[in-house]
Amino acid sequence: MYTLGELAERIGARVTGDPSTQIIGVCSLELPKPGCISFLTQPRYRKHLENTSAAAVIIRQTDQEYCSVSALVCDNPYVAYARITALFDKQGNSNNTVDETAVIDPSSTIGEGVSIGAHSVIGAGVKIGDGTRIYPNVTIYHDCLIGRNVTIHSGAVIGSDGFGFANEAGRWIKIYQLGRVVVGDDVEIGANTSIDRGAIEDTVIGNNVIIDNQVQIAHNVRIGDHTAIAGCVGIAGSAVIGKHCALGGGAGILGHLEIVDGVTVTAMSLVTNSIKEPGVYSAGTPLEPKSHWQKNYVRFKQLDDMARRLKMLENELKQLTDKG
Repeated sequence: MYTLGELAERIGARVTGDPSTQIIGVCSLELPKPGCISFLTQPRYRKHLENTSAAAVIIRQTDQEYCSVSALVCDNPYVAYARITALFDKQGNSNNTVDETAVIDPSSTIGEGVSIGAHSVIGAGVKIGDGTRIYPNVTIYHDCLIGRNVTIHSGAVIGSDGFGFANEAGRWIKIYQLGRVVVGDDVEIGANTSIDRGAIEDTVIGNNVIIDNQVQIAHNVRIGDHTAIAGCVGIAGSAVIGKHCALGGGAGILGHLEIVDGVTVTAMSLVTNSIKEPGVYSAGTPLEPKSHWQKNYVRFKQLDDMARRLKMLENELKQLTDKG
C-alpha cells in the first residue's frame, strides 16, 4: 500500500487532491475499484473521469478539469502507469532464488539477483547477467549469453539449432550450428518463443528489445535496440532488423533482408524485400464481408488479362495518335 504522495515521488508526478489517499492497487478506468489508481491516455475515455469510483487517476494537465477525484498529473500517464505496476506486482522480489528442480550446468555463470524457475534447463557455458528472471520450463542451450535484467517467460527456447541443411542427391545433411545467441540488457522474451543459435556467427538480440509469445527468430538474425515484436511473428535466417522498429502480430520477414531503423510493419504483413526508408509498411488483404471478398477475388484473377488488354488498347491508341 502506498499513499498518493509516495507514488508521486516515485514517478515524478504532481498531486492534485489529497496526497494522503491510500492506494492499494491498480485498476482500469472502465472498471474502477475503490482504493485503486487508474490512468487516462486517450480522450475518448475522458467520459469515465467524472463519476469514477477509483481512488485516483493518472492524467495529463489538459485532463485535470474533467477529473472528479485525486490525481497524479504528468506528461505521459501510460509510462507512469507502467512504473506503478511494478510496485504492485504480486510476485514480489523473487531474485536470488533458484528452484530445486532447475537443471544448471556447473560450467554456466549466473549473475547476482537472478531468479530461475522450476524445471528450467541452463546448458554448459551459459552466462546470465545480474537481475535476470527466468520463468519455469525455459531452456537455454550451451554457450548462450543473456544480459542484465532480462525476463524470459515459460516455454521459451534460447539457442536451439537453426534450420540449416545441405542437400546431397535428395538426402538432407545437417549443418551443425556453431554460433550462439547473444541477448542484450533489459530484454523481455515471451512464452514459447524460439530463438535459434547462429550457424557460424551469433544470433543477436539488442538491448531493450521486447518479444511477444510464440515468435520464431531464426539463425543469424540481428535485432536492433528498442525494437518491439508482437506475437506469432516469424523472422527467417540472417534478416537484420534495425533499432526502434515494430513488427505487428503474425508478420513474416524473409531471410537475408535488411530493415532500417524506425520501421513499423503492420500485422500479418509479409516482407519480401529489404526496407531502406523508415515509415509504416503494410501488406495483405484486410478483412471484409465475404460477398465483397468473393467478388474482389474474381477480379483479382482477371487482373493479368485486363493488364494485357489495356496494354493492347494503349498501343492501338498510340498508333492512331501517331497517324494524326
